[in-house]
Amino acid sequence: MPMELTQSRIQKIWLPNDNRPALPRRSCGPQLANSPTVIVMVGLPARGKTYISKKLTRYLNWIGVPTKVFNVGEYRREAVKHYSSYDFFRPDNEEAMKVRRQCAMAALRDVKLYLTEEGGQIAVFDATNTTRERRGMILNFAKENGFKVFFIESVCNDPNVVATNVMEVKLSSPDYRDCNSTDAMEDFMKRINCYQASYQPLDPDDYDRELSLIKVIDVGRRFLVNRVQDHIQSRIVYYLMNIHVQPRTIYLCRHGESEFNLKGRIGGDSGLSNRGKKFAEALNKFVEEQNLKDLKIWTSQLKRTIQTAEALQLPYEQWKALNEIDAGVCEEMTYEEIRDQHPEEFALRDQDKYYYRYPSGESYQDLVQRLEPVIMELERQENVLVICHQAVMRCLLAYFLDKSADEMPYLKCPLHTVLKLTPVAYGCRVESISLNIEAVNTHRDRPENMNNSQKPS
Repeated sequence: MPMELTQSRIQKIWLPNDNRPALPRRSCGPQLANSPTVIVMVGLPARGKTYISKKLTRYLNWIGVPTKVFNVGEYRREAVKHYSSYDFFRPDNEEAMKVRRQCAMAALRDVKLYLTEEGGQIAVFDATNTTRERRGMILNFAKENGFKVFFIESVCNDPNVVATNVMEVKLSSPDYRDCNSTDAMEDFMKRINCYQASYQPLDPDDYDRELSLIKVIDVGRRFLVNRVQDHIQSRIVYYLMNIHVQPRTIYLCRHGESEFNLKGRIGGDSGLSNRGKKFAEALNKFVEEQNLKDLKIWTSQLKRTIQTAEALQLPYEQWKALNEIDAGVCEEMTYEEIRDQHPEEFALRDQDKYYYRYPSGESYQDLVQRLEPVIMELERQENVLVICHQAVMRCLLAYFLDKSADEMPYLKCPLHTVLKLTPVAYGCRVESISLNIEAVNTHRDRPENMNNSQKPS
């Protein structure tokens, strides 16, 4: 007999009409087949393992896969409050080796807790893991707990790249807080040598042929992939093959103020207001002042972003994926009309703005899935200006600034303001630049009292 189904009011998805507990909210992203995954980083110090760990974790969380980094170096700094020198990492320092193993075990205990009790789907075990013995210990741990394992090895033999990484990241480490840069550099290079002597790279042709892994060689110049097990591992591989570390700047802005903005109507495909046209001219001047080489310009396929881009007198590319969130039956309505004609929908969106889906429309969660190809291409590019819309800009900004699904729908993205994003070592620096053209304020803060909410945005 066919099972009775009930449609959820917020997400508009069909659920079994019984007393089974609801699925965890963050399980709405891409699903892992069967078991959680431990991503194991491998490589000598200063090879970008933590950079990859943090960036990959940011991406996975953004697409809806709960992921957390477990950095063994942080456990070591907690256990050994004062770092003295590279001697701690010498392979013949038995006391230190014991401490380092205890730290690795403590991190693995937390990995287990995260994946079995805290709703995590992927744990990134960020350490050197340079010996087969250590990797074997992790594989046994994963087997005992029913976790999948995926290795990411970062290999780089270019001394200039290594030296740059040490200067930009490692010298600012808490280990060298009270040390001058020359002494710190010398000590860290000796630390690398301690690992070099016992380093056993992954060997996908023989010893490690049964393991799932990717070797990232010379910061993405070449890749070697072995035995990808499932959908999520293939997405991880695809992501790693798209990112780069070249200096670049990403500019995000909304279209100029539109006629519908002035009338308080959401969605639609109206043109620019007079002030919106002035912003487009100001944006043209701003872009000229930035003096960027080979700037790419992307817009949505809606009139207001294309009119804004036309003023720049530069080539631009239209992306349907950059169109504003689809408000479904609420398209082209004012907030007051939505409240009067769809009072339940109006209230539901305030309850959970990320997951709420407009009837016959989209949610922020849908928008993230739609924007994933845009993020992938942004990662491949150098200097890009994206002219888009409020909800779209919030989603893109949440990715670069590592904001949660709960924070995303309330990020401030005002009209006539350019956000300049500059990727740095473990994150992104953001600068907000107003072009001093007046515009209506379309932002709405998170409602404090759900019953007295005024308008969605």
